[in-house]
Amino acid sequence: MHLLTPLTLLLALGTTTLAHPLHRPTHKTKSKADITITESQILTIAPTSNTCDNPPAVGECATAKTAATYTSQSFDKYGVTSKAEQAAVLSLMAFESLDFKYNKNHFPGVAGQGSTYTPKSLINEYFANAIPARNMQSPTFNSKYASSLPSLADKLPSVANSPADLLDLLRANEAFDFGSGAWFLTTQCSDDVRSALQKGDEAGWERYIMGCVGTSVTDERRSYWERAVKALSV
Repeated sequence: MHLLTPLTLLLALGTTTLAHPLHRPTHKTKSKADITITESQILTIAPTSNTCDNPPAVGECATAKTAATYTSQSFDKYGVTSKAEQAAVLSLMAFESLDFKYNKNHFPGVAGQGSTYTPKSLINEYFANAIPARNMQSPTFNSKYASSLPSLADKLPSVANSPADLLDLLRANEAFDFGSGAWFLTTQCSDDVRSALQKGDEAGWERYIMGCVGTSVTDERRSYWERAVKALSV
């Protein structure tokens, strides 16, 4: 797993974060067809997501087909039209969730940490992403994310003091579970980080990982990103 680092603990406790909620940068306009992520692309990025037979965590595994469906929806919803940004988010989610096998943090077991998109490394490695489930975001970010979802407004008061229950609320809806990555990118990353990321080069991706997700660049993380870049023809 990618969870045992000092930064993960700091992020999980909500004492610090490198992400900054700023205004959204200008995006390139593309058609919805360009925002469709395919099962084949997910399999290229996360090779073991072809099956959920004998999953390591019951009820958490998602296949490539499911991941493709809901990440496509999230990119459409949050206007993530840049293929370079899509590749970065997908690689982060796949890495943090171990090929979509997990959608909450199991190590060291921080209550309420998890979610597919937002950085499981940041999250998993650090804070389970600050985005629910698949990206392993921290409880603080999960709360911000949940508050941005109108359909959850009437349910939030009952889980306001329970990070674990809030996470379960997000995980119960696959669109919310897989939507955290795109939400985090578009609401917590600065314009400068996104502009650099949209160039599609390694320097821009590293800036995203270190300057917004707030974690370190590793060979394994880079391998996921390289596969994503290839899969999406960045």
